[in-house]
Amino acid sequence: MSAYEQPPLDLGAVCQRWKHRRHSWRPTSEGGFDPARYRVREMPNELVHTAKAFVRAHHYSGSWPAVRFAYGLIDTAAPPETSLVGVLTLGIPTQVAVLTSVFGRLTPYEESLELNRLVLLDEIPANAETWAQACAFRLAAARGVRGVVAHSDSEPRTRLTAHGPETIFPGHYGTIYQAKGMDYLGKTRPRRLTMLPDGSVLHDRAMSKVRNGERGRGGVERRLVALGARPRDEGEPGRGWLEEARQAVGARVVAHGGNHKYAAYIGPRTGRRLTATSYPYPKADQVGAAA
Repeated sequence: MSAYEQPPLDLGAVCQRWKHRRHSWRPTSEGGFDPARYRVREMPNELVHTAKAFVRAHHYSGSWPAVRFAYGLIDTAAPPETSLVGVLTLGIPTQVAVLTSVFGRLTPYEESLELNRLVLLDEIPANAETWAQACAFRLAAARGVRGVVAHSDSEPRTRLTAHGPETIFPGHYGTIYQAKGMDYLGKTRPRRLTMLPDGSVLHDRAMSKVRNGERGRGGVERRLVALGARPRDEGEPGRGWLEEARQAVGARVVAHGGNHKYAAYIGPRTGRRLTATSYPYPKADQVGAAA
């Protein structure tokens, strides 16, 4: 295994990998990726739960976003039960403007989507992600998708352990998106995030579901109970319980400097111009981490 936890000095010469929400690095110079051994396929409805479990187990966020299409990287040389070695998902961003501000003529959520998860296991040789993304984009284009927005989070993530804080994600600036020639659109606006002790984010929309008693609040509540909060009593107002639960689990609010944003047309209309302005690519020495 040539994956390792600390990156070399040349941060642009490594690929990021994951296993059990812990990151590692593979040098791009190692080669070894054989496209003939792998294939990318769209995960049918009956297998989406498999992709969902894979992402939750290995991606640093530990969460599954709003997904329209899920694509699995399959190792054809592995037994069926371990053949899924990577997942890429296209889905719905938190706000429609994420798409419409970039692809003004495309129908959001249908012709334009967000690349909201990309995770490969640490056993996969370097340079696989570029190939896998190209395959997934071809499959998505065949489904009518014409534009994709992607974000890279340059802010490190930590989780609390018995031995102190542990870095589970060092941040990245989008090397793979640059390698695919996606346009760089700058950074999203700074914001404040509610961080849980396991290193995941408790999003504002999730908290709103609990406060307002909306559909989907049960999953949020179970997540907090698993981290140490008491179960909410039947009929207990969600707002008060949520504040108590946040304190009980040790949630903290942190400043986030914004994500790097990329976009590209895919399929037969790749020559169109983006609505948004493009900028020079950010580099590793500007942000202190690599993708």
